Amino acid sequence: MLFRFVRRVVVIALVLGAAAWFWADGWEGARALRERAEGAAALGGLIERERLRETGAQIAQTISVGADKAEGALTDARLTAKIKSKMALDDTVPASRLDVDTSGGVVTVRGVVETPAQRARALQLARETDGVTSLNDRIEVARPSRAP
Repeated sequence: MLFRFVRRVVVIALVLGAAAWFWADGWEGARALRERAEGAAALGGLIERERLRETGAQIAQTISVGADKAEGALTDARLTAKIKSKMALDDTVPASRLDVDTSGGVVTVRGVVETPAQRARALQLARETDGVTSLNDRIEVARPSRAP
Protein backbone atom coordinates (compact mmCIF):
# COMPACT_ATOMS: atom_id res chain seq x y z
CA MET A 1 0.00 0.00 0.00
CA LEU A 2 2.82 2.39 0.82
CA PHE A 3 4.47 1.47 -2.47
CA ARG A 4 1.37 2.52 -4.42
CA PHE A 5 1.26 5.82 -2.61
CA VAL A 6 4.92 6.58 -3.38
CA ARG A 7 4.44 5.59 -6.98
CA ARG A 8 1.43 7.94 -7.30
CA VAL A 9 3.35 10.79 -5.74
CA VAL A 10 6.26 10.28 -8.15
CA VAL A 11 3.95 10.15 -11.18
CA ILE A 12 2.08 13.28 -10.05
CA ALA A 13 5.38 15.09 -9.46
CA LEU A 14 6.60 14.16 -12.96
CA VAL A 15 3.36 15.35 -14.54
CA LEU A 16 3.44 18.63 -12.60
CA GLY A 17 7.12 19.13 -13.45
CA ALA A 18 6.48 18.61 -17.15
CA ALA A 19 3.51 20.96 -17.04
CA ALA A 20 5.57 23.63 -15.30
CA TRP A 21 8.38 23.24 -17.84
CA PHE A 22 5.99 23.60 -20.79
CA TRP A 23 4.25 26.53 -19.11
CA ALA A 24 7.40 28.45 -18.29
CA ASP A 25 9.72 27.81 -21.22
CA GLY A 26 8.73 24.53 -22.70
CA TRP A 27 6.57 25.72 -25.55
CA GLU A 28 9.19 28.23 -26.67
CA GLY A 29 11.93 25.65 -26.17
CA ALA A 30 9.93 23.05 -28.06
CA ARG A 31 9.35 25.51 -30.91
CA ALA A 32 13.09 26.32 -31.02
CA LEU A 33 13.93 22.62 -31.09
CA ARG A 34 11.42 22.06 -33.88
CA GLU A 35 12.84 25.00 -35.88
CA ARG A 36 16.39 23.70 -35.41
CA ALA A 37 15.26 20.24 -36.51
CA GLU A 38 13.53 21.68 -39.58
CA GLY A 39 16.65 23.70 -40.44
CA ALA A 40 18.82 20.63 -40.05
CA ALA A 41 16.43 18.65 -42.23
CA ALA A 42 16.53 21.37 -44.89
CA LEU A 43 20.33 21.45 -44.75
CA GLY A 44 20.41 17.66 -44.88
CA GLY A 45 18.11 17.81 -47.90
CA LEU A 46 20.47 20.26 -49.62
CA ILE A 47 23.47 18.07 -48.84
CA GLU A 48 21.61 14.97 -50.06
CA ARG A 49 20.59 16.72 -53.29
CA GLU A 50 24.20 17.80 -53.87
CA ARG A 51 25.36 14.21 -53.32
CA LEU A 52 22.75 12.98 -55.77
CA ARG A 53 23.91 15.52 -58.36
CA GLU A 54 27.54 14.46 -57.90
CA THR A 55 26.62 10.79 -58.17
CA GLY A 56 24.53 11.49 -61.27
CA ALA A 57 27.43 13.36 -62.85
CA GLN A 58 29.79 10.45 -62.10
CA ILE A 59 27.35 7.97 -63.62
CA ALA A 60 26.96 10.15 -66.72
CA GLN A 61 30.75 10.37 -67.07
CA THR A 62 31.10 6.59 -66.75
CA ILE A 63 28.41 6.03 -69.37
CA SER A 64 30.08 8.53 -71.69
CA VAL A 65 33.45 6.80 -71.38
CA GLY A 66 31.80 3.41 -71.98
CA ALA A 67 29.98 4.74 -75.04
CA ASP A 68 33.25 6.14 -76.43
CA LYS A 69 34.96 2.78 -75.91
CA ALA A 70 32.08 0.95 -77.57
CA GLU A 71 32.18 3.36 -80.51
CA GLY A 72 35.93 2.82 -80.85
CA ALA A 73 35.50 -0.95 -80.76
CA LEU A 74 32.82 -0.77 -83.46
CA THR A 75 35.01 1.47 -85.60
CA ASP A 76 37.92 -0.97 -85.24
CA ALA A 77 35.69 -3.95 -86.06
CA ARG A 78 34.32 -2.15 -89.11
CA LEU A 79 37.85 -1.37 -90.32
CA THR A 80 38.97 -4.98 -89.80
CA ALA A 81 35.95 -6.24 -91.73
CA LYS A 82 36.68 -3.87 -94.64
CA ILE A 83 40.27 -5.06 -94.91
CA LYS A 84 39.37 -8.75 -94.64
CA SER A 85 36.69 -8.27 -97.32
CA LYS A 86 39.14 -6.58 -99.68
CA MET A 87 41.62 -9.41 -99.17
CA ALA A 88 38.95 -12.08 -99.68
CA LEU A 89 37.86 -10.47 -102.97
CA ASP A 90 41.45 -10.26 -104.27
CA ASP A 91 42.48 -13.44 -106.10
CA THR A 92 46.18 -12.93 -105.40
CA VAL A 93 45.93 -12.81 -101.59
CA PRO A 94 45.36 -15.97 -99.49
CA ALA A 95 42.94 -14.19 -97.10
CA SER A 96 42.12 -17.35 -95.15
CA ARG A 97 45.75 -17.57 -94.03
CA LEU A 98 45.93 -13.97 -92.81
CA ASP A 99 44.68 -12.48 -89.56
CA VAL A 100 43.80 -8.79 -89.29
CA ASP A 101 43.58 -6.99 -85.93
CA THR A 102 42.72 -3.32 -85.45
CA SER A 103 43.10 -1.12 -82.39
CA GLY A 104 42.52 2.61 -82.63
CA GLY A 105 43.14 2.66 -86.37
CA VAL A 106 46.41 0.73 -86.02
CA VAL A 107 46.14 -2.41 -88.16
CA THR A 108 48.24 -5.52 -87.61
CA VAL A 109 48.32 -8.19 -90.33
CA ARG A 110 49.68 -11.63 -89.34
CA GLY A 111 49.99 -14.86 -91.20
CA VAL A 112 51.96 -16.79 -93.75
CA VAL A 113 51.89 -16.29 -97.53
CA GLU A 114 53.70 -18.14 -100.29
CA THR A 115 55.31 -15.26 -102.18
CA PRO A 116 56.62 -11.75 -101.51
CA ALA A 117 54.07 -10.48 -104.08
CA GLN A 118 51.19 -11.86 -101.99
CA ARG A 119 52.64 -10.14 -98.92
CA ALA A 120 53.02 -6.83 -100.73
CA ARG A 121 49.48 -6.98 -102.12
CA ALA A 122 47.94 -7.79 -98.68
CA LEU A 123 49.78 -4.86 -97.12
CA GLN A 124 48.77 -2.57 -99.99
CA LEU A 125 45.09 -3.48 -99.56
CA ALA A 126 45.27 -2.78 -95.83
CA ARG A 127 47.20 0.48 -96.27
CA GLU A 128 44.73 1.83 -98.88
CA THR A 129 41.71 1.33 -96.61
CA ASP A 130 40.20 4.54 -95.20
CA GLY A 131 40.68 4.82 -91.45
CA VAL A 132 44.03 3.04 -91.25
CA THR A 133 46.44 5.29 -89.35
CA SER A 134 49.32 2.84 -89.06
CA LEU A 135 50.15 -0.65 -90.32
CA ASN A 136 52.12 -3.38 -88.54
CA ASP A 137 53.45 -6.04 -90.88
CA ARG A 138 53.68 -9.47 -89.25
CA ILE A 139 53.34 -11.47 -92.47
CA GLU A 140 55.88 -14.19 -93.10
CA VAL A 141 56.77 -15.54 -96.53
CA ALA A 142 56.94 -19.35 -96.42
CA ARG A 143 60.12 -20.90 -97.64
CA PRO A 144 59.57 -23.43 -100.35
CA SER A 145 60.13 -26.95 -99.13
CA ARG A 146 62.99 -28.83 -100.77
CA ALA A 147 62.44 -32.33 -102.00
CA PRO A 148 64.98 -34.86 -100.66
